[in-house]
Amino acid sequence: MRIAFLGLGHMGRPMAHNLSDAGHDVVGFDVVDAARDAARAEGLDVTESATDAVAGGADVVITMFQTGAQVLDAYRGADGGPGLLDVAAPGTLFLECSTIAVDEARAAHALAGAAGQRCLDAPVSGGVVGAENATLAFMVGGDAADFEAARPVLEAMGRRIVHCGEAGLGQAAKVCNNMILAVSQIAVAEAFVLGERLGLSHQALFDVASNASGQCWALTTNCPVPGPVPTSPANRDYQPGFAGALMNKDLGLAEHAIDTTGVSARMGLLAREIYQEFANGPGARQDFSGIITTIRTESTDA
Repeated sequence: MRIAFLGLGHMGRPMAHNLSDAGHDVVGFDVVDAARDAARAEGLDVTESATDAVAGGADVVITMFQTGAQVLDAYRGADGGPGLLDVAAPGTLFLECSTIAVDEARAAHALAGAAGQRCLDAPVSGGVVGAENATLAFMVGGDAADFEAARPVLEAMGRRIVHCGEAGLGQAAKVCNNMILAVSQIAVAEAFVLGERLGLSHQALFDVASNASGQCWALTTNCPVPGPVPTSPANRDYQPGFAGALMNKDLGLAEHAIDTTGVSARMGLLAREIYQEFANGPGARQDFSGIITTIRTESTDA
C-alpha cells in the first residue's frame, strides 16, 4: 500500500521505516525541518507538506502528532487551506496513532466520516524501543471492517493489535493503561527507595518482587535503578524511553476523562499531581522512571 506518514519524530520515524521494510510505499512529512532532514538522510521519501504526502495517492494516512488540536486542524485544514480529508481520495483509511483525548478522537472520526473517509484511532504503547523493534502495542477504536483492513499495516509496526470497540475506545484503553503505568512506576520507585533505607540491595528486591505479587512492567522492563534490568533507562542516566513530559500529558488526558465521567480515581489523580511537578523541572526530558530521584530527594532523614 501507499502510506502517508505524518509526524517523523522519535516514534514516527522508526515506525515509518518498519512500514517501508515491510514493502509498503511510504512517503513522510514533519513540520520540523530537522525531522524531515533526518528522515531523508535515513532514506525515507519526504515531501514538503502534509497535503502533498496525502494527495499523492495514499491508501492509508497515519498521523503521529503531539496534541488532539493538531490532529483536528490537520484533518479539516487551518488558515483557510485544504485539510488532509479534503485532498485524500474517497475512502482513504486514516489511522490516528497520536495519544489524544477520547472526545477529540471521536471528533476526528466524525470529520472523517462526513468527508467520505474511513478512520481508526490507534494509539500505541511501547515507547521508542518498541517503535524501533516493531513490537508496539496498538489499541484500536472504530469500525471492525476498517480494523481488519488496517491490520497488515499495524502488524508491520507492532506485535500486539487489539480492537477495543467503537470510535474513541482505542484512546480510552490508552488513557486507562497509562494511568496504571504511572501509578505502578511510582509504587516501584517508592519501594526501591524504602528498600535502600532498610539496607536491602537493589538486586535482592528485584529478585523477590519480579517473581512475586509485585511483578509488573514498571519493575521488570522499566526498573528505576541500574543493574537488575540492563536495558532499562536507569542504566543510561534516565534518557527516555518515555519522557516525563509525555507521561504528564497522558495523565492530563486521564484527569480530563476522570472529571467527565465522575470516577473516584484518587491514585490516578495523585499520579497526575506527582508527574506534573516532575515534568515542570528536568524530569520533562528524563524517562518517567526517573521519578525515583524525586522520591529520594523528598525523603526525610530518619
